[in-house]
Amino acid sequence: MIKPDAVENGYIGAILDKITAAGFRIVAMKYTQLSTRDAEIFYAIHKERPFFGELVEFMTRGPIVAAILEKDNAVDDFRALIGATNPEEAAEGTIRKLYAASIGENAVHGSDSDENAAIEGAFHFSGREIY
Repeated sequence: MIKPDAVENGYIGAILDKITAAGFRIVAMKYTQLSTRDAEIFYAIHKERPFFGELVEFMTRGPIVAAILEKDNAVDDFRALIGATNPEEAAEGTIRKLYAASIGENAVHGSDSDENAAIEGAFHFSGREIY
């Protein structure tokens, strides 16, 4: 998912270029905006954390680009491509190092497991939207 900060800053094309250059195939993609309820559901795992309210507010402040990517070893490879959550700690050339402003506004979301990737993909897309 390309988050509102990266969309606002005009980084959609540059981020998609890095994703496809890294060998990922985009099998579903949409430009959309999360409602408060959508964001609360999507990030429910963080509900008890002190930053939950700020996270929901951030993720609903503007549009996002949701996508499902395919590649062998997709989850690990994508997490390497996006870099550490804190862009100051992210490796050079990673998406977050290049396009994120802070831990809170970190440009992209990537699933942390194949299981969560399937859940998150189903959250954003129906079966007929996945190619």
